[in-house]
Amino acid sequence: MTGTLKVGLVGYSFMGAAHSQAWRTAPRFFDLPLAPQLTALAGRSESAARAAATKLGWESVHTDWRELIERDDIDVVDICSPGNTHAEIAIAALEAGKHVLCEKPLANTVAEAEQMTEVASDAAARGVYSMCGFTYRRTPALALAKRMVDDGRLGSIRHVRAQYLQDWLSDENAPMTWRLDKSASGSGSLGDIGAHSIDAAQWITGRTISGVSAILETFVKERPIGGELVGLGGHGAIGDDVPRGKVTVDDAAIFTARFGSAHDGGTRDGGAAPDGGPIGVFEATRFALGRKNAMRLELNGTLGSVAFDFEDMNVLQYYGAADGPDAGFRRIMVTEPSHPYVGNWWPTGHGLGYEHGFTHQVVDFVSAIAEGRQPEPSFADALQVQKVLAAVEASAAAESRWQSV
Repeated sequence: MTGTLKVGLVGYSFMGAAHSQAWRTAPRFFDLPLAPQLTALAGRSESAARAAATKLGWESVHTDWRELIERDDIDVVDICSPGNTHAEIAIAALEAGKHVLCEKPLANTVAEAEQMTEVASDAAARGVYSMCGFTYRRTPALALAKRMVDDGRLGSIRHVRAQYLQDWLSDENAPMTWRLDKSASGSGSLGDIGAHSIDAAQWITGRTISGVSAILETFVKERPIGGELVGLGGHGAIGDDVPRGKVTVDDAAIFTARFGSAHDGGTRDGGAAPDGGPIGVFEATRFALGRKNAMRLELNGTLGSVAFDFEDMNVLQYYGAADGPDAGFRRIMVTEPSHPYVGNWWPTGHGLGYEHGFTHQVVDFVSAIAEGRQPEPSFADALQVQKVLAAVEASAAAESRWQSV
């Protein structure tokens, strides 16, 4: 390491903790060109922020993110706050000459994302870079799938099948959170988890989604404010005297999609499918009982298929048509040193976990900054995802009418 990269973090809950662990861990397992330094944490509650800073390893605390950006010694602003804050913070940080890592989805609206992308483009021309945090790209098994597609092992992609299944909101008495308020989160399962599936599908295929037909559903219209789960397994009744707030986002999203062909600007690499771009089916829900974090993706091509499920994240299923119909899917244990990212960790067969994707994100982000190149996914990539989210909402509002992206 030839220098330091002083980081300021905005937010300290779930994502803030994951990002903090990544900033601490990355330089201990990877040879980085710059040494990240956990310099400052910003949060609205001073007592909570100080407790988080002590626990997570940050040197100083601010109760206003603007104070963090005003510091001359901060090189990177890492945004882990709710979606309705992303645009203002990211734009201010980039204009102040800070590199920006922003959690997904990039913003709450296409207009915000477009403004962020424009500012990011201007900043990149000055050597100030930004990236959006779609960390599933950094899961070794999915990165291997991307490599296989790029190498032509699947041929032309015909089908994309994507699911993201969770169950943490299936209890109707689970309390209100900011994730259920559209003004704060932008959307529900669609943006929270479906955005990951959209980004992964576009990234691996090298094609952008050109149109969708969608259904959105909110199963539980109101939830207790400040309520607590009671009873066996967290399920139980809450009295009528407990105030309830209106849920203003989707609980589940389902949509079909068409990807652009190689001839209409809908691809970044790879050949065209025989009749144009691939077709896709997407599902995102937080009501799939028994599914905890089943981020699944399957691609079917002219020469083979791959299938992935994050609940078995160190495995990639692969079928090669040349192996013959009796061969079936082959189970690839993605723990070899030759597999993406894996060589810097444990011996073969010793799997990685959820947190490693965030570490790999830091590695790629820091390396790109040091080399003076645009890290991926860029804000422009994230804007494309935002446009798909908006098209899904528009289609659902119009009784599933086909909506171009």
